[in-house]
Amino acid sequence: MTRPPAPAAPAHRPTGSGAGRLLVAVYGVLALAATARGLYQVTTKLDEAPVAYVLSLVAGVVYVVATLALAADRRRLAWATVAFELVGVLVVGLLSIVDVGDFPDETVWSRFGAGYGYVPLVLPFVGLWWLRRTGRTGRTDVPASAGPPAVG
Repeated sequence: MTRPPAPAAPAHRPTGSGAGRLLVAVYGVLALAATARGLYQVTTKLDEAPVAYVLSLVAGVVYVVATLALAADRRRLAWATVAFELVGVLVVGLLSIVDVGDFPDETVWSRFGAGYGYVPLVLPFVGLWWLRRTGRTGRTDVPASAGPPAVG
Protein backbone atom coordinates (compact mmCIF):
# COMPACT_ATOMS: atom_id res chain seq x y z
CA MET A 1 0.00 0.00 0.00
CA THR A 2 1.18 3.45 -0.78
CA ARG A 3 0.86 6.25 1.67
CA PRO A 4 -1.11 9.29 0.57
CA PRO A 5 1.05 12.39 0.25
CA ALA A 6 1.31 14.41 3.44
CA PRO A 7 -0.55 17.69 3.33
CA ALA A 8 1.82 20.57 2.69
CA ALA A 9 2.45 22.70 5.73
CA PRO A 10 1.72 26.37 5.25
CA ALA A 11 4.79 28.49 4.61
CA HIS A 12 3.78 30.76 7.49
CA ARG A 13 1.08 31.51 10.02
CA PRO A 14 -1.47 34.14 8.99
CA THR A 15 -0.56 37.55 10.39
CA GLY A 16 -4.11 38.34 11.47
CA SER A 17 -4.62 35.20 13.56
CA GLY A 18 -4.04 34.55 17.24
CA ALA A 19 -2.27 37.45 18.94
CA GLY A 20 -2.12 39.10 15.52
CA ARG A 21 -5.78 40.02 15.98
CA LEU A 22 -4.81 42.34 18.81
CA LEU A 23 -2.07 43.85 16.65
CA VAL A 24 -4.55 44.41 13.83
CA ALA A 25 -6.99 46.00 16.29
CA VAL A 26 -4.36 48.41 17.62
CA TYR A 27 -3.35 49.30 14.05
CA GLY A 28 -7.02 49.82 13.21
CA VAL A 29 -7.61 52.20 16.11
CA LEU A 30 -4.47 54.17 15.25
CA ALA A 31 -5.46 54.19 11.57
CA LEU A 32 -8.85 55.66 12.42
CA ALA A 33 -7.43 58.26 14.83
CA ALA A 34 -4.56 59.35 12.60
CA THR A 35 -6.60 59.48 9.40
CA ALA A 36 -9.43 61.45 11.01
CA ARG A 37 -6.97 63.89 12.55
CA GLY A 38 -5.01 64.26 9.32
CA LEU A 39 -8.14 64.82 7.24
CA TYR A 40 -9.42 67.42 9.67
CA GLN A 41 -6.08 69.25 9.76
CA VAL A 42 -5.58 69.22 5.99
CA THR A 43 -9.13 70.32 5.16
CA THR A 44 -9.48 73.05 7.82
CA LYS A 45 -6.07 74.55 8.55
CA LEU A 46 -3.48 73.36 6.05
CA ASP A 47 -1.96 76.85 5.71
CA GLU A 48 -0.98 76.91 9.41
CA ALA A 49 1.41 73.94 9.34
CA PRO A 50 1.38 72.25 5.91
CA VAL A 51 4.28 69.86 6.53
CA ALA A 52 2.92 68.65 9.86
CA TYR A 53 -0.64 68.23 8.64
CA VAL A 54 0.25 66.43 5.42
CA LEU A 55 2.49 64.11 7.45
CA SER A 56 -0.43 63.40 9.80
CA LEU A 57 -2.55 62.37 6.83
CA VAL A 58 0.29 60.29 5.34
CA ALA A 59 0.70 58.53 8.70
CA GLY A 60 -3.03 57.80 8.78
CA VAL A 61 -2.95 56.30 5.28
CA VAL A 62 0.10 54.20 6.21
CA TYR A 63 -1.76 52.86 9.26
CA VAL A 64 -4.84 52.05 7.16
CA VAL A 65 -2.76 50.13 4.60
CA ALA A 66 -0.77 48.35 7.33
CA THR A 67 -4.01 47.36 9.09
CA LEU A 68 -5.51 45.92 5.92
CA ALA A 69 -2.26 44.17 4.96
CA LEU A 70 -1.87 42.54 8.37
CA ALA A 71 -5.53 41.52 8.55
CA ALA A 72 -5.47 39.98 5.05
CA ASP A 73 -2.03 38.36 5.44
CA ARG A 74 -0.55 40.44 2.61
CA ARG A 75 2.96 39.96 3.94
CA ARG A 76 4.97 41.97 1.40
CA LEU A 77 2.68 44.94 1.72
CA ALA A 78 2.71 44.61 5.51
CA TRP A 79 6.52 44.51 5.60
CA ALA A 80 6.71 47.60 3.37
CA THR A 81 4.16 49.67 5.29
CA VAL A 82 5.39 48.74 8.75
CA ALA A 83 9.01 49.46 7.71
CA PHE A 84 7.90 52.79 6.21
CA GLU A 85 6.07 53.53 9.44
CA LEU A 86 9.21 52.83 11.49
CA VAL A 87 11.34 55.11 9.32
CA GLY A 88 8.62 57.78 9.42
CA VAL A 89 8.23 57.82 13.17
CA LEU A 90 12.02 57.90 13.70
CA VAL A 91 12.70 60.64 11.13
CA VAL A 92 9.67 62.81 11.97
CA GLY A 93 10.21 62.23 15.68
CA LEU A 94 13.79 63.45 15.45
CA LEU A 95 12.99 66.38 13.14
CA SER A 96 10.12 67.52 15.35
CA ILE A 97 12.56 67.85 18.23
CA VAL A 98 15.48 69.35 16.27
CA ASP A 99 13.63 71.55 13.73
CA VAL A 100 10.53 72.85 15.49
CA GLY A 101 9.94 75.42 12.71
CA ASP A 102 8.51 72.81 10.31
CA PHE A 103 6.40 71.29 13.08
CA PRO A 104 4.56 74.13 14.81
CA ASP A 105 1.74 71.69 15.53
CA GLU A 106 1.71 68.02 16.44
CA THR A 107 1.59 65.09 14.04
CA VAL A 108 1.03 61.45 14.91
CA TRP A 109 4.77 60.87 14.66
CA SER A 110 5.91 64.12 16.36
CA ARG A 111 8.24 63.58 19.30
CA PHE A 112 8.17 59.86 18.48
CA GLY A 113 4.43 59.63 19.02
CA ALA A 114 4.37 61.27 22.46
CA GLY A 115 0.84 62.58 21.89
CA TYR A 116 -0.34 58.99 21.38
CA GLY A 117 1.45 57.50 24.39
CA TYR A 118 4.46 56.50 22.25
CA VAL A 119 2.36 53.78 20.62
CA PRO A 120 3.53 54.98 17.17
CA LEU A 121 7.13 54.35 18.25
CA VAL A 122 6.54 50.90 19.74
CA LEU A 123 4.01 49.60 17.20
CA PRO A 124 6.31 49.18 14.17
CA PHE A 125 8.82 47.22 16.25
CA VAL A 126 6.02 44.91 17.42
CA GLY A 127 4.68 44.70 13.86
CA LEU A 128 8.06 43.76 12.39
CA TRP A 129 8.63 41.22 15.15
CA TRP A 130 5.20 39.71 14.49
CA LEU A 131 5.80 39.52 10.74
CA ARG A 132 9.12 37.78 11.35
CA ARG A 133 7.66 35.42 13.94
CA THR A 134 4.68 34.38 11.82
CA GLY A 135 6.93 33.93 8.79
CA ARG A 136 8.43 30.80 10.32
CA THR A 137 6.47 27.61 10.85
CA GLY A 138 8.98 25.67 12.91
CA ARG A 139 8.02 22.50 11.00
CA THR A 140 9.98 20.77 8.35
CA ASP A 141 8.06 18.61 5.94
CA VAL A 142 9.13 15.01 5.71
CA PRO A 143 8.49 13.40 2.34
CA ALA A 144 5.94 10.59 2.48
CA SER A 145 8.49 8.11 1.14
CA ALA A 146 10.84 8.78 4.07
CA GLY A 147 8.52 7.16 6.61
CA PRO A 148 8.52 3.49 7.65
CA PRO A 149 7.63 1.01 4.91
CA ALA A 150 3.97 0.19 4.49
CA VAL A 151 2.95 -3.27 5.65
CA GLY A 152 0.81 -5.08 3.26
